[in-house]
Amino acid sequence: MTLDASAAPAETLLPHVDREAFARDLDALRAEVEASLGPDDRQHLLRIAGVGRLCTALGYATAWMGPNPVSMALLSLGPTIRWTCVAHHILHRGLDRVPGTPAHLTSKGFARGRRRFVDWPDWLDPAAWDYEHNVLHHHRTGEAADPDLVEENATGLRDWQGPRALKLAAVGFYALTWKWSYYAPSTWQVLGRAEARRARKEPIAPGVDAPTADARGPERYLEAFDPRTAAGRAFWRRCLAPYGLARFVLGPLVFAPLGPGAVASVWANCVGAEMLGNLHTFVIIAPNHAGDDLYRFDGPTRDRGERYLRQVLGTVNFRTGGALRDLLHGYLNYQIEHHLFPDLPPRQYARIQPRVRALCEKHGVPYVQEGVWRRARKMVRVMVGDETMRRPPTAP
Repeated sequence: MTLDASAAPAETLLPHVDREAFARDLDALRAEVEASLGPDDRQHLLRIAGVGRLCTALGYATAWMGPNPVSMALLSLGPTIRWTCVAHHILHRGLDRVPGTPAHLTSKGFARGRRRFVDWPDWLDPAAWDYEHNVLHHHRTGEAADPDLVEENATGLRDWQGPRALKLAAVGFYALTWKWSYYAPSTWQVLGRAEARRARKEPIAPGVDAPTADARGPERYLEAFDPRTAAGRAFWRRCLAPYGLARFVLGPLVFAPLGPGAVASVWANCVGAEMLGNLHTFVIIAPNHAGDDLYRFDGPTRDRGERYLRQVLGTVNFRTGGALRDLLHGYLNYQIEHHLFPDLPPRQYARIQPRVRALCEKHGVPYVQEGVWRRARKMVRVMVGDETMRRPPTAP
């Protein structure tokens, strides 16, 4: 459970670091970046969005010819780009301060109302993901109240005494299905708890809205799939049915004039793309805060310097640099910079990454950066219980 700040022991988190000086240097960098925001940042993001749409179009244009890896890869990459590069950064207010940005590209207009399936057609509800990720995860990174803390979410699997091969099989299942089997229901339930709290006029309570250690088992989030309940029916109506029907029924039926073989081929390519897209996003998202060289924390932060320290110590970067590499990583290879300054457009993360790393070296703050596959292996070892994340030493 999350500890109250007044009751938690004081964490001796890198006592050699001058937190105030570290925070001042990062604040100065942020101010410099904010002053440089302009139309180039918006055009950069729009070009990325165009690449995503092109991938989807080419994927469907070739999908009717027969099941093939090229169509699957293209149909997979399109939604991945829309989520990780476009929706992610826009909902984080990445373009809100860029002059001349139209309303539908701001955090208040993107994927809202009638634009829900125009801007971001996917399993996840935009409002649910926005609250779970932007509010809870970013403000409580690495804490038990963080709904995306892999080690905490995998407690049942880590503690299970069954064969390791079956544990790895469970990880493989979630890697191929996690957007609809885990992430969509989890975010939906988190938002449901927050809305129920608001209806009761209760204050914001991240430790209540996020799943707790005793409520993260499969029996809890599987309740979202139960059509016998009002919440379950809403989840199907809002998340699963629209995207599932569009992706696996209406999309293939568009090719009916070309014959049943074309319809079957498009359907097969869409199924393959779904599994490939789940695997792709699982590998570039889930390892961001998992590994035996990263920290997790007890209780909320106490000052700005500690917040900055936690974001660096609980986060990892993948290899950075190069337009294609950044695109395939969904710009999540700049995760440390993103967690320090979550409301910047992706172009800025690539620009400031060397400077952030230099600031960490200047102040003696460890800056972890490794290849994505190495980090994925570290995450899997945490999930199955082979490794455990670090905890800062505490003092009374």
